[in-house]
Amino acid sequence: MKNLIKYIAGTALSLGVLTSCHKLDLKVETQLTPETFPQTEQHYIQLTGQVYVQLRQNWSTDYFFMQSLSTDEAIMPARGGNWYDGGVFENHHKHTWTKDNGHVGSGWGWLSGTISKANQSLFLLKDAPESPAKTAAVAELRATRALAFFLMMDLWGNIPVVTSFGQTTPPETKTRAEVFNFIEAELKEVLPNLSSATGAATYGRPNKYTAYAILAKMYINAEVYIGTAKYNEAVAACDAIIAAPGSPYSLESDYRKMFFIDNGPQIKEFIFAIPFDPGFSNGTMIYSRYSLPRSLQQKYSLKFTPSAPMSTMPEYYANFNDPNDKRNAQWIKGLQTYYDGKPVTVATTKKGYDQFYAGSDGSAPITYQVDITPTVTLRDAARPFDAGNDEIAWNMGYRNNKFYCDSTSSSRNQNNDVPVFRYSDILLMKAEAILRGATPTQGQTALSLVNQLRAVRTTSPAWTSVTLEDLYKERCREFSWECWHRNDMIRFGKYEGTWGFKTDAQLFHRLMPIPASALILNPKLKQNPGYN
Repeated sequence: MKNLIKYIAGTALSLGVLTSCHKLDLKVETQLTPETFPQTEQHYIQLTGQVYVQLRQNWSTDYFFMQSLSTDEAIMPARGGNWYDGGVFENHHKHTWTKDNGHVGSGWGWLSGTISKANQSLFLLKDAPESPAKTAAVAELRATRALAFFLMMDLWGNIPVVTSFGQTTPPETKTRAEVFNFIEAELKEVLPNLSSATGAATYGRPNKYTAYAILAKMYINAEVYIGTAKYNEAVAACDAIIAAPGSPYSLESDYRKMFFIDNGPQIKEFIFAIPFDPGFSNGTMIYSRYSLPRSLQQKYSLKFTPSAPMSTMPEYYANFNDPNDKRNAQWIKGLQTYYDGKPVTVATTKKGYDQFYAGSDGSAPITYQVDITPTVTLRDAARPFDAGNDEIAWNMGYRNNKFYCDSTSSSRNQNNDVPVFRYSDILLMKAEAILRGATPTQGQTALSLVNQLRAVRTTSPAWTSVTLEDLYKERCREFSWECWHRNDMIRFGKYEGTWGFKTDAQLFHRLMPIPASALILNPKLKQNPGYN
């Protein structure tokens, strides 16, 4: 099924074909004109492909960094100066980012670009003859644009709302409430025209249930976003998926396989996913490059050396306290062995193992068994936010291998698709909404919904009660490395807590600063409170 992403990526060229009147590689004898293109459903998918290519671009880099490194889920310290990068990762961890943070700027540009690409495609479609294929394509584009607006609203709060292509007047900032209302209205308007098909037919493109999932996320966070609770609305949006005709989604019995390199439209839990393929440079998925210890390259038969800068925090890993939980297997920790039980060893020197070794025999060779330790310590006082440049440092911190490393790729790019919305999230959002005061529906309670998930994730006995704190920890176990933890921490009031080397508790850091580059381009933008 990986040819789906090749199809979408390749068809992004259709925009250039259409605007330059070059011939498309189809069985036609004439050049493309509004009378010949677009006409079929395939034509419309080709024309909209550029939007999905753009959406994929920065997902596993800037977006992941902002959503995960700003929480207790992940930390990326420097090691011997490697990966310090001017302090951007330190800023995320300590909540000391400014409008000049590179990821903040690139992330804003990426999502603004996704909105712009959608507007461009909608502009090109407006004069095409009316047809069911056009109606469906327009609805998909507007839903994708709404998703990009949602992601921007979540990160920056007050943003411009641009829905036309070629606008020359700088747009004004809209309040978070205005953006919320726009996205809600937009999704409700396109819902009747979105496909209810699932699986390969709509994989990588938004269908009706994607729109409901976005609405559910908006409603569960409504108190944070607009100061008004919308928990009954969250339940209704979740029910539109849970009670959908034919039960289009279900929980997967094998948690790990959902995230393997061969995942795709066959995964019944994926409501909307970002497809990745290592053969395409326009959008890379390189989690293993960040997470995998470089000492384990041979164990996982990788064709590249992992950089190994990123690990989790002990505070986050503490949520994985059920020994029978299948989700524990996503972590790389402790003494490492090959699959046949032999120890994974590294040959180095005493000084290479510990750069602060003070003995006179620092160059003496040693061989050690790789041991991935839980705690990250900043040991190199000569460098900021630095764990050191030795074997001890490079093996610090438990590592996440949820998106299983790709030994088939000839580069560091992986073949794993990344889910944005999963069915398990729908169940847990409904449970949370009920715990926060929503009226239960369909005979389901918060407890029954959580136990429905846990029945396939652990062999431990079903819970007999559930609190919001229990639910928060369950979300930590379920959605690690899926870019939802910042969103969860803010909603559960934990984002101002202390973990690792972070002590900041200022509420204004719940929003990212409007980047300096955006402020220069558009003087009508208003910086978020607390930032210069």
